[in-house]
Amino acid sequence: MGDTARKPDRILIVLLGAIAVLVAVALAVVFMRGEPEPLDENSAAGVVQRYSAAVMDGDTAAADSYLTERAKTQCTGKFGGMPRPARVVLVSTTERAESATVTVSIVQSDDGGPFGPSEFESEDSFSLLKVDGTWKVESAPFTLISCTGTPTRP
Repeated sequence: MGDTARKPDRILIVLLGAIAVLVAVALAVVFMRGEPEPLDENSAAGVVQRYSAAVMDGDTAAADSYLTERAKTQCTGKFGGMPRPARVVLVSTTERAESATVTVSIVQSDDGGPFGPSEFESEDSFSLLKVDGTWKVESAPFTLISCTGTPTRP
């Protein structure tokens, strides 16, 4: 009778140990992911990735280096509306000989409100032109316009 009572206890201990190992592996994978791999800086998607990161960091000088001369004149001042993007995710890229369209998903977060934090996701596109062999942003989604300069990361 004593052996029968101990057998389920061992199985339970082994089962709980296996679950603990799986949880530890899952946490390690999540925390070791790190930053996304940088895309080729000579590709339209790579330019959008670097431009978006610069805008989100509030580095307008770096962001402006990815803009066409015409796009630099489109800035009308700081953006004061919706919260700044928390994430920008590549959806698709269409490259042509002298132009490209890069579609992204933009996730914005807001900590305020009576019910706590909220998120809003929208899809929008960048238009790029090839200027002297280099991709430059001709137009960007309004929440990612370079002149906004409001950093989203502390």
